[in-house]
Amino acid sequence: MPVRVNEADITLAARLADAARAAIRPYFRSEVAVERKGDATPVTLADRSAEEAMRRMLDAERPEDGIVGEEFGVKQGSSGRQWVLDPIDGTAAFLAGRPIFGTLIALMIEGFPVLGVIDQAITGERWLGVMGQPTTLNGQPVRTRACKELSAATIATTGPHYFDDHDGDHFMALAARTDHKRMVMGGDCYNYATLATGQLDIVCEAGLKLHDFAALVPVVEGAGGVMCDWNGDPLHAGSDGHVLALGDPARLDDVVEALGCHHHH
Repeated sequence: MPVRVNEADITLAARLADAARAAIRPYFRSEVAVERKGDATPVTLADRSAEEAMRRMLDAERPEDGIVGEEFGVKQGSSGRQWVLDPIDGTAAFLAGRPIFGTLIALMIEGFPVLGVIDQAITGERWLGVMGQPTTLNGQPVRTRACKELSAATIATTGPHYFDDHDGDHFMALAARTDHKRMVMGGDCYNYATLATGQLDIVCEAGLKLHDFAALVPVVEGAGGVMCDWNGDPLHAGSDGHVLALGDPARLDDVVEALGCHHHH
């Protein structure tokens, strides 16, 4: 697939992240009015104002592009390009005053993510991944780390309560074969960001929607890692939400085997 990410796309993505950051910051660790959506996810004013700010910019500057956003749904486009937005990935962390949530911005072309931003508004950290280019953190290239064997791997997941019993069993089978004394719980998108900088080896999650994972793929892969579903297949707009990230692609077969899920096809 020809990559048609240009400098204008990268500049726009950075401006979208700046706009989201400005919208989010005033609400962090403040008295925020919280409402609960049907799925009981805490949704804050920050979420909505950040997505509105990003959509305004896209509507004005890229009217032909589609938009998929967590809060305000899908805008059909005509260009074969879609911007996928998750203004606050990690609402529970945000509400708990923990600066490990992130704003996710992805550009998808013909259903595949080719540009991704993970932005942390409070720490001022911004990871940028562009297909075919090295991933950067605040402009400096970053790399995943090597992992010689599964038993030495540090694994992360947002939490066991996000797996159904069936998926949880598969996750625990994998976790048991890693260095589980160092297992990380919590973190949402921040785990994928730190995997890209070489602090983690594996992230394993289920139940992710497109806006949860699209931006992560270019960031992880541009840093030398690999992202796929639990069968080892590439992620795209139609993926079922079972997501794996590995810092060291050499461990992929070990991880897929340990998960033991080929029946998800």
